[in-house]
Amino acid sequence: MGTSLGFDFGPAKIGIAVGQTLTQTATPLETLRAIRQQPDWEGISRLIEAWQPEALIVGLPYNMDDSEAEIAPRIKRFARQLEGRYHLPVYLVDERLTSKQAKAELGRRPKKIEELDAIAAKLILETWLSER
Repeated sequence: MGTSLGFDFGPAKIGIAVGQTLTQTATPLETLRAIRQQPDWEGISRLIEAWQPEALIVGLPYNMDDSEAEIAPRIKRFARQLEGRYHLPVYLVDERLTSKQAKAELGRRPKKIEELDAIAAKLILETWLSER
């Protein structure tokens, strides 16, 4: 039981959330922009150092027909890189419809659109926490 970080990977930005296995809740942290078309590894390292997670959870998108989305190979590569860099267990979670749900959660509040990715990461993490 402990802390986990959730990731909503995109080629331009990655939403990140933190969650607790004990309470099965998650909170959006931030959205990191890609640097020269690569994940912001420095930013990710900073968050891993600060939160000391026991696991990393990455959303894997599926189409409504249960086939993997076109970006799935890039997301799997990102997951392997996380595991190789940080030597933590990495779990892939079906993130189908999380962006739509994140938009609904964000609602009409005057927040930055980038919060959407961190909210999606929170939903991905909550899915994993509830399925454990």
